[in-house]
Amino acid sequence: MTEITCKLLVIGAGPGGYVCAIRAGQLGIDTVVVESGPLGGSCLNVGCIPSKAMIHVAEEFERATHAAAGRMPFGLTAGPPALDFPKAVEWKDGIVGRLTNGVAALLRRAKVKIVHGRARFRDGRTVEVETETGPQVIRAETIVIATGSAPVELPFLPFGGSVISSTGALALPAVPARLAVVGGGYIGLELGTAFAKLGAKVTIVEAQDRILPLYDAELTGPVAKRLGELGVEVLLGAKARGATPDGQGLRVETREGEDRRIDADRILVTVGRAPVTGDLGLDELVLDMNGRYIRVGDRCETSMRGIYAIGDVTGEPMLAHRAMAQGEMVAEIVAGRPRAWDKSCIPAICFTDPEIVSAGLSPDEAKAAGFETKVGKFPFTANGRAMTLDSEEGFVRIVARAETGIVLGVQAVGRNVSELSAAFGLAIEMGAHLEDVAGTIHAHPTLGEGFQEAALKALGHAIHV
Repeated sequence: MTEITCKLLVIGAGPGGYVCAIRAGQLGIDTVVVESGPLGGSCLNVGCIPSKAMIHVAEEFERATHAAAGRMPFGLTAGPPALDFPKAVEWKDGIVGRLTNGVAALLRRAKVKIVHGRARFRDGRTVEVETETGPQVIRAETIVIATGSAPVELPFLPFGGSVISSTGALALPAVPARLAVVGGGYIGLELGTAFAKLGAKVTIVEAQDRILPLYDAELTGPVAKRLGELGVEVLLGAKARGATPDGQGLRVETREGEDRRIDADRILVTVGRAPVTGDLGLDELVLDMNGRYIRVGDRCETSMRGIYAIGDVTGEPMLAHRAMAQGEMVAEIVAGRPRAWDKSCIPAICFTDPEIVSAGLSPDEAKAAGFETKVGKFPFTANGRAMTLDSEEGFVRIVARAETGIVLGVQAVGRNVSELSAAFGLAIEMGAHLEDVAGTIHAHPTLGEGFQEAALKALGHAIHV
């Protein structure tokens, strides 16, 4: 059994882990990263990146289909499109491969040692890794747990056969003719919408009374409308009960208490994600837990000195960019720099059609927090760029404190609004006032003008609406 000693050991090379390791290497810290799967973790390999690639394929196929049917209002026509799904998967996999190779190159450049295998704690300073060549012991002064999360499996719908997770959905050999999606959150709606555009008959089963329950109804309204246009059936207040005996459908209890069968070639279960900590040997440690998540302080420190945790293992929000920011911060803390988690907001994006982006507080959240607010909303029906994109659905909304004008939150729904998330987050982090946003010259014609116009509306003197 070989042995390695280092100053910093990072367990997991997903967005949080590899960023932590790279930054630590840049700071001259002797760093080792252990990963049991491909570098980049779930986000890069089976989540964020491949799903957005397939969403793009679906969007392009839908546009080509509309052109063939003469449904483009600007006169574009084309012949009937054909989808080479294996070619699309190959293209998606190529993007993943390039990014994975890039992560490996960045780690090597930062002089980080990469160990491929499954890690398990012996104690608070020692980890044993099962590698292809046998067990390896790593002793470290500081250890960062960054093992991420995995799809939740329902006991009555175990993964296998026709029942798939989001990972399985991105590896299908062909578009299923009929797809049942259990869960109306962002993962289920993103993938369900994409497969509907690719020709699948999609049914979404959501136990709550509306889709995307983490967003307010004003934001999700355009998404619900679009699902109807795509022919997606949405069953709200419905509960999945398991696969049908013949394996060709899903048993559902409707809101009215009736039993219903949904014919489906595939059943996609997207009811959440759980932290990957089961095989880590946490029973050898004395860590405070927050339910199934590892409890951390404002420096991502755990209850044991010298052990940090970042990313999905620490709980919501389970977002790659949150994990990245935590990883960079912890690396600098290990290097002796004064850092702490002091973020005003973490933007969240739902890549549905239309897209949703939210940063900071919504109007309801601001009210619940005790703020008197001013709210300004600007519709894309009055935005020239949205018109030229033939996509006028949606709006930008800004929430500010009534007495000071300090921006508390910004939300938007519409085509390509995910690209506005940086501007929204920056305004909140910088403590911008409504006057700052309204007084900043926004380029014309862009969707970003909606941000300025929403601020003007909140101030009481909108120009273009």
